[in-house]
Amino acid sequence: MNDLGITLSWAAKGCSGAIALALVSFFPASFFPHPVQSMPIAQRLDADQLELDPSIIEESPVLQRWLNDSPDLLEDIRRDPAFRTRIRAAYAEIDDESGFLVSIDDIFLGQTGLTLNGDFGTFEGDRQSWGVTLRYYTLPLGNGVNLAPLVGYRELETPDDEVDGVELGIRLLLVPSRTGAADISVSQSWINPGSDRQETSLTTITTGYALTQDIRISSDIQIQLTPSEPDTRFSLGLEFML
Repeated sequence: MNDLGITLSWAAKGCSGAIALALVSFFPASFFPHPVQSMPIAQRLDADQLELDPSIIEESPVLQRWLNDSPDLLEDIRRDPAFRTRIRAAYAEIDDESGFLVSIDDIFLGQTGLTLNGDFGTFEGDRQSWGVTLRYYTLPLGNGVNLAPLVGYRELETPDDEVDGVELGIRLLLVPSRTGAADISVSQSWINPGSDRQETSLTTITTGYALTQDIRISSDIQIQLTPSEPDTRFSLGLEFML
């Protein structure tokens, strides 16, 4: 076979491998007549069959990984988080009183669905709030839909109320575009649940949309049902994704 024939043969093998990888990535497992992980990917990526210069394989960790042990792509996608850790600074208003919020969301604790979160807000008219919570995402982190119970501590101060204590709740996360490009969450929590005098309900809807690879614009609305009277908080800010 001449040099042109060798080149075309290698390109054909490379194209067929690329097409197979694309099918595995973009179609669900139910689309294939047999389980995706049973496809003999490792056999097709034998070093001799690829006819590559050994130096190319030595310089490519991806090729080495595939040659040694073909990964389960679908499982990798399920485990890779669909959202990222975020630091947020925002302008906020509540009852015509302005203020600002700072927060950090979803600091991953190890290779689990447990995340650490914290926020602080201060407003005109002697309003202030801060809290620290833990969330545990019950579904694989790569899912487009996830549900997380939350537990933590929160203090909330208004002109008429001062509430502090344990915060318990749940968070629903929807991720239409992965790795922080876009998401929406709905949270419902209670401070001092079951307390006759201090129980406070917090309902929060948050949306985020990426402007660049690492910067997002985000907004939220929070309904606060304190013992004295309900309040509604709006905020708009920027997030830096880690």
